[in-house]
Amino acid sequence: MSTQQNLTAPAAAVPGDLRMARRLWPFLLASTVSLIPFTVFGMYLVPISEAAGGSVAEIGGLRGLGGLAALAVGVVLAPLMDRVPRELVAAGGLALLGVSAALGAVGNVFALAAFCLLIGASTSILAPSIGAAAADRFRSPAAAGRAATLVSATTSAMAMLAAPVLAGPGLVWGWRGNLLAAAAISLVLAGAFFWRGRGRKAPITNRERMSYLATYRELARIPGALPLLAIAMLRTAAFMGYLAYLAAFYDEKFDLAPGWFALVWSLSGASFFLGNLLSGRYLATDRPWISPERLLAGGITVALLAVSAFYFSPTLPLTLLLTALMGASHATVAACVTTLLVRRSGELRGSALSVNAAGMSLGTFLGAAIGGLGLGLGGYPGTAITFAAITTTALLLALRIHRVPE
Repeated sequence: MSTQQNLTAPAAAVPGDLRMARRLWPFLLASTVSLIPFTVFGMYLVPISEAAGGSVAEIGGLRGLGGLAALAVGVVLAPLMDRVPRELVAAGGLALLGVSAALGAVGNVFALAAFCLLIGASTSILAPSIGAAAADRFRSPAAAGRAATLVSATTSAMAMLAAPVLAGPGLVWGWRGNLLAAAAISLVLAGAFFWRGRGRKAPITNRERMSYLATYRELARIPGALPLLAIAMLRTAAFMGYLAYLAAFYDEKFDLAPGWFALVWSLSGASFFLGNLLSGRYLATDRPWISPERLLAGGITVALLAVSAFYFSPTLPLTLLLTALMGASHATVAACVTTLLVRRSGELRGSALSVNAAGMSLGTFLGAAIGGLGLGLGGYPGTAITFAAITTTALLLALRIHRVPE
């Protein structure tokens, strides 16, 4: 098994981001397209609810089906991710994404429920496959890790820019037109990835005789993999839970209208994007001053301090500063987790990233639920305690991750 071979590969120069982007543009484009359908669903929730004949709460709640599907599909398919050529897996995810977007355009309750389920399933297939495929394009562990974080940075950038980018076309053809356009682009990309993937070899072949359950056992043997996966879930729970109540907090504390809050949301998104982009680039440098393991612990520490102070901040400027700090610190942690998983898992990086994505889907639900429990029991101080406890647990796990020679 060559999982450990990747750890001893000789260091090599890491290409610049622009050079990498030129080589990885199909994967970056796929990561961008993957966010469009759910962004449309969120942007046009009110007219979509009216078309479906349901309330905003009822139709909006269907989005939870996507998270459940992502968790289930991610866990079930994780051991199979490395047994099929990456491009073919990505093609399947894109095809499913296209079908789901077309279903969403139908607009009734049953079609929207299927849309949410299939979107969750498709992204749980697409995200780890394109991240692993991008990493496979480079031989050195540092370059492979950077390629994967470049894909995730592109995804975070699209999360920030998707709404304003889609607003213009939406004025011309409405939300149904946006979904149908997303469906068409996804299906064209699926065909392109299928064409690219024909004849390529899977990272793990049948000759290696690794069973389904043996894949999980191999993942468990990767140094630090289990705490890294747990950290990813806990970090997502703390950050997504914090985001779930961010608008309500700013409204109650500073009476911030929705229009002004859009700027706060953009600040948070921009901070996350820059934190992910810059920390990923730093980790790819030759012999960084701070190792990924130490940067991981440092990022979690900053996130802990930020969330502990955020809900008690007395002024708007300080609160905005803490909002930016939360985004940047969590992005740094995310980049460290991705980098370490890709570097250490070798041929199993597709499986590792799939389990990681499933864990983050679970974290998204846990964060909103646990944050709501803290809010109900103790107001925003209770929310602060809840998220601080989750982040502290992640920090304790990070201290157990030790450096592995490459």
